[in-house]
Amino acid sequence: MKAFSFDYVRAGSLDEICKLLQQNGPRAKLIAGGQSLVPMMVMRLTKPALLVDLNDVDELKGISVTGDRLVVRGGTRQRAIEASGDIARVCPVVLQALHWVGHPQTRNRGTLGGSLVHADPSAELPLVSLLLDAEIILQSADGEESMPASEFFLAPLVTALRPEQCLARVEFPLWKGHVGSSFHEVSARRGDFAMVAAAAQIQIDESGRCTRAAVGLGGVDDTPIRVEGVEKALAGQVPDPSKFHDISRLAATEIDPESDLHASAAYRRDVACTLIERALQDALHMARPMAGASK
Repeated sequence: MKAFSFDYVRAGSLDEICKLLQQNGPRAKLIAGGQSLVPMMVMRLTKPALLVDLNDVDELKGISVTGDRLVVRGGTRQRAIEASGDIARVCPVVLQALHWVGHPQTRNRGTLGGSLVHADPSAELPLVSLLLDAEIILQSADGEESMPASEFFLAPLVTALRPEQCLARVEFPLWKGHVGSSFHEVSARRGDFAMVAAAAQIQIDESGRCTRAAVGLGGVDDTPIRVEGVEKALAGQVPDPSKFHDISRLAATEIDPESDLHASAAYRRDVACTLIERALQDALHMARPMAGASK
C-alpha cells in the first residue's frame, strides 16, 4: 500500500512551522524522523495533505540542564539523547528507557517529540515523561503553552496537542540527592513495542528512608499510568527488598489491562507486578551506594 499524495515544505524556522500549522490546521503534519508517521501514512491510517519537515530547524534541537530541570527540545534525535553525558549524569532513567526503544537504526532517526506525539500506550518515552512529571511545552503562532505529561496523553495515539501547535521541548524536573531508577519491559522480540513496561525512581535520605517514589506502567491501559498504591507504600519507609514482592502486587488492584493477540489480561497483570518488583530492586540498589548504605 502507498500513501496518498501530499505537499511538502522544508521549514527553516520555528516561526515558519507555526505559521504553516496555523494556515493548514489538521491538514498538516510535522515530520522529523518519520519512524511512526511514515508507516501510518503507508497504511493510510493518517492522510496529511501537507508534510512540514522540521529537520532544518535548530530551535527544535538540543539538550541542556537549567537549574533543577533537564530540557530536551522536541526535534532532538533519540540517539543524541542516548549519547548525552548530561542526561547520564542527572537523569539516567531516560537512558534506561531508551535502551528498550526500537533499534539503533530507528533511534538514529526518531525524536523525543515524535515519540510523545505519537502516544503509543506501550512506548517507553511517554512512560518516562509521566514518571518524572515532565512539562511538555507546546508552541503555536499565539505563543507557548505548558502542559504536564499527566494531561497530555488522552488515549491510544491521541494527545492534547492542537492542530496549530508543535511540541517545542520537554522539561524534566530533576530529583536531587540519593536517587535510583530502573526501567524494565517484556516484548515478543527485542525492539518490539512492550507488552508491559515498568519504570521506577526512588529518592532516599541519609538514614535510608524513602522520601519520594514514582512508579509507572506502560502497555496496560490506554495511556501510560502511575501506580499510586505502590508509591504510597514506599513513601516514608525504609525500603525492604524482602517486601517488594508484596508491595508490587498492589499494582494488580489498580490496573485493568485488556487481552489481545499478544497477551492475555491475566498475563499482563502478572508481568506488570513482576516488572515493578524488579524495577524497585534495581532502583534501590542504585540509590543505596550513593547514600552510603549497605546492600
